[in-house]
Amino acid sequence: MTSPPSDPLDFRGVRRAYDTVARDYAAYLPHTRAEAPLDLAMIDAFAEAVTSGGDAHVLDAGCGPGRMSRYLTERGCLVQGVDLSPGMVAMARRDHSDLTFTVGSLAALPYRNDQFAGVLLWYSTIHTPPTGQARIFAEAARVLRPSGHLLVGFQAGDGSRDVGAAYRRFGHEIHLERHRYTADQVAAEIEAAGLREECRLVRRPRGTERDDQAFLLAKAH
Repeated sequence: MTSPPSDPLDFRGVRRAYDTVARDYAAYLPHTRAEAPLDLAMIDAFAEAVTSGGDAHVLDAGCGPGRMSRYLTERGCLVQGVDLSPGMVAMARRDHSDLTFTVGSLAALPYRNDQFAGVLLWYSTIHTPPTGQARIFAEAARVLRPSGHLLVGFQAGDGSRDVGAAYRRFGHEIHLERHRYTADQVAAEIEAAGLREECRLVRRPRGTERDDQAFLLAKAH
């Protein structure tokens, strides 16, 4: 007898992992020091595209402890954050008490249709396996207003690996699987969700990074 296939949108293990490391994660990455100037240039372009449209409401989807929410706020965006992990949301509320953060899944965003002028998916799709990617992007497109913008950041490549070992330095033994996708694969998912790619950037690894880093900016019709 074969076992039933696992649910690609069952994120209980991801939630447990991030709840476990939330406090150390927030202390280690309180701001954008992990980002290269090119990475931040893509976020700056996203913020400019959103704010130039006259409606600066942005959803930081998979916000973690809120560091990119703060970065976008400093660039004129009106940001709300959502994250699967209650522990991460607690850190975001602690460190950015003037902003709004909600616990919720990217696969079922707790927002109405057409609510935001921009959606940021900053390394927040990487724990979703291939069969769950379509749902994530469909939800992002659902809450995005016509002519709104989506920015996605992710490790580029193929296959998956357990990245839990990175947290052993903080004394945590967790399992956390990260999936890699090519820029073309993500572009296809974005197009299938009804969005149009406007530009992309793929850069080589730097420092301790093991993979290329990719960023896609798209616009709703």
